[in-house]
Amino acid sequence: MDSKLEAITERFEEVSVLLTQPEVVNDPVRYRELMKEYSQFEPLAAKYKEYRRAKSENDEAKELIAEGGLDEEMKQMVSEQLTASAGEMEKLSEELKIMLLPKDPNDDKNVIVEIRGGAGGEESALFAHSLYRMYTLYAASKGWKTDVIHANETELGGCKEITFSIEGEGAYSRMKYESGVHRVQRVPETESQGRIHTSTATVAVLPEAEEVELQLNEATELKIDVFRASGAGGQHINKTESAVRITHLPTGLVVECQDERSQYKNKDKAMRVLRSRLLEMQRAEQEGEIASKRRSMVGTGDRSEKIRTYNFPENRISEHRIKLTIYKLDSFLNGQLDEVIDALALADRTAQLANSED
Repeated sequence: MDSKLEAITERFEEVSVLLTQPEVVNDPVRYRELMKEYSQFEPLAAKYKEYRRAKSENDEAKELIAEGGLDEEMKQMVSEQLTASAGEMEKLSEELKIMLLPKDPNDDKNVIVEIRGGAGGEESALFAHSLYRMYTLYAASKGWKTDVIHANETELGGCKEITFSIEGEGAYSRMKYESGVHRVQRVPETESQGRIHTSTATVAVLPEAEEVELQLNEATELKIDVFRASGAGGQHINKTESAVRITHLPTGLVVECQDERSQYKNKDKAMRVLRSRLLEMQRAEQEGEIASKRRSMVGTGDRSEKIRTYNFPENRISEHRIKLTIYKLDSFLNGQLDEVIDALALADRTAQLANSED
């Protein structure tokens, strides 16, 4: 591990120097590539610097003890330094092992998010809309761009289903933990008796597939239909056939898009969703062949798995996969997801480390 970290630190320092050179600064493509490399190595280099500092303190304490001649007070101080630095080294070593785990190749990709109301009728549709709002606020806090691809809205402002994209650096690395069944416990806006109801919505987060990753033959694999778009209650009726429905004949997958006024833009968005769904199907099939003990305990979410409960009366979020409970539901729904996502990411990497050492 040390030799690998030394090589990373050396490269990080080299990149740091290159980024200050005029010929690099004036070359946007080269500068962007180096900045990406710099961002990738910076956390590791900083953590390894901490480890080397602790090791230096540990070595110094060992040398002082080996030399002898210390009075009792100094011997106690050196012993405390030895114990503290050894503990710090062990802690930092485990953190470095986790940071060195192979990176998910999809982590830097944009994502397609699909939210559908589940059990609970209109209340589940309202909850689905709350989740959509939560994710758009989270994306905005990260500087990511969101774009609605397809929405099936209800009269009361809910969403039976909504599909949207999130574009930004590291979007999938953070959002991938959101796939699964989300459960809400609250007094519905549609309930006059004040009783607490339980409803659900499902979330699927797909890494966006690029065209080069998945080639589709439009003539033989796809059936493309166009129709007039309409919104909730018959509003926003489009007088032209701009909405697009694409059916992937080999699998039967169907994707619709009517958000744009242009048929071509709707077709492009629908194709993005279709490619991402097909790529996800391939990934799921490959993962199904992996032994269960090699899977992460957190995973990236089974759509049938209840992953989180949102309890309004107690202002509580319960993350079932890692048994984490926080009482910050109001701020969580306003897009402050990092505390939970950080905990999920750490649990995921820890599980991967344990699996790699089996």
